[in-house]
Amino acid sequence: MSILDIKKYPDGVLRKKAQPVKDVTDAERAIIRDMFDTMYFTKGVGLAAPQVGISKRIIVCNPTGEKKDELAIINPKITYRKGRRVKDCEGCLSIPGITGEVTRFSLVGVTGKDQNGRDILIEAGDLLARIVDHETDHLDGVLFIDRVGFLKKKIIMRSYKKKTGLFCTGKKY
Repeated sequence: MSILDIKKYPDGVLRKKAQPVKDVTDAERAIIRDMFDTMYFTKGVGLAAPQVGISKRIIVCNPTGEKKDELAIINPKITYRKGRRVKDCEGCLSIPGITGEVTRFSLVGVTGKDQNGRDILIEAGDLLARIVDHETDHLDGVLFIDRVGFLKKKIIMRSYKKKTGLFCTGKKY
């Protein structure tokens, strides 16, 4: 069991587009195991590789916490978003202690590879759809705070700065 260091905002790796995985090897499977361990240790429901400082297109999720519901996707690509648009509270392990209401679709289709390198196609609904969408955003350098309105983001960033003393260089909130 390896617990990886969660990168905190404004760490630069969180804003970079992650690189595609060319071949699924034992190294990627080890990263996935460590990501699951880290996600469970921090009581999260999803985690993207850039959040642990690895600029690869890998996400892990588990909406229930039960082993049978673990999902790892390599090179995930959301192929569609549909259904109801649902506003719900989101947080992020990379922006601890901060939450915001984000509107996302209730159904997403995602393609990618599993940890054995096999092609997968998943239709995720409700909480799993939200998690997959949130974690896939991380792979493109997008954070949940980018999905809230300008004024709400300003309030969130002031709160984060007050809690941590940190803020994104070059921007004042």
